[in-house]
Amino acid sequence: MLKILFLHGFSSCGRGNKSKMLKAYFGEIGVIAPNLPFSPKEAIEVLDKLIESEKIDLLMGSSLGGFYATYLAEKHRLKAVLLNPSTQPWKTLAPYVGMQKRFCDDEPFNFKKSYLKQMKSLKVLPLKGRYLVLLQSDDELLDYTKAQSLYNTHHIVVEHGGNHRFENIDAYMSMIRKFRTL
Repeated sequence: MLKILFLHGFSSCGRGNKSKMLKAYFGEIGVIAPNLPFSPKEAIEVLDKLIESEKIDLLMGSSLGGFYATYLAEKHRLKAVLLNPSTQPWKTLAPYVGMQKRFCDDEPFNFKKSYLKQMKSLKVLPLKGRYLVLLQSDDELLDYTKAQSLYNTHHIVVEHGGNHRFENIDAYMSMIRKFRTL
């Protein structure tokens, strides 16, 4: 059976709306959506282990999770679906250094300045992986054209309107299923 590893974005968790929709569409056992550690280094260590132990076939990441998915797709030569991916989180997340709360459960966490350096060390070009990049032009947090430019040799869909959360992911499930099996 094919398995999807979903990587949530900054200050989110593995049991958000996107992972629930993925599990409803692909089945509970076909989708793994862990709560990621706040440290990028620790998150990648956890994800590397999951990719190996669970025999992951497809990565899917939203925002910061899309950045991590790109790093992992290049390292493991996997396919990845990216939703409004962050391309330079060490810059866009710099204003959030300090105490934060997760959206899903209000759990407080300290977003450390050292995490920005860890993120920058994970920067890779999308060359070895295969990507389906889903962007919404009215993303209020990230400039979608940066991702459009970075992934320009891959399959990109730009939906006009929308927002950073990409709330209508359900409209793309059949496209994701097709990409998953190509």
